[in-house]
Amino acid sequence: MAGFKGQASYSVDAKGRVAIPAKMRNALNPEAKGIFTATRGLEQCIFLYPYDRWEEMEAEIGAKSNYDREARAFTRRIMMWAEEVTLDGQGRIVLPKALSEFAGVEDRALILGAYDRLEIWNPDVFEEYLNEETTDYETLAERVMGV
Repeated sequence: MAGFKGQASYSVDAKGRVAIPAKMRNALNPEAKGIFTATRGLEQCIFLYPYDRWEEMEAEIGAKSNYDREARAFTRRIMMWAEEVTLDGQGRIVLPKALSEFAGVEDRALILGAYDRLEIWNPDVFEEYLNEETTDYETLAERVMGV
């Protein structure tokens, strides 16, 4: 799979639908079947996993020990928010109401490519997130990617 990349800002219609950019739809594997699993992100956003990647995620989650308290808590939290959404004929999905409320996505959505998933943010919340980030881009790159 080619990774999701880029960003786009779209309006959210009265029915809670938002268009997924064509360049991001084109990065979907045929195995995804135009289906995403939406769930709560690790920040105040929505994670949108293609169906084929979500199957891998479920296998990873299922491999965690049921005797580990943190594994059980994480499993509950990610799965309780998870909901399948399907691209319609116009390349839109319906954002689950509970997730939209959590992320504060109302009339505008910022859609970010994040390699194996898309992230949907309220543009103002994302701007605040960037402003609060204390590590500059160069330092972050060095820490994450190594020298």
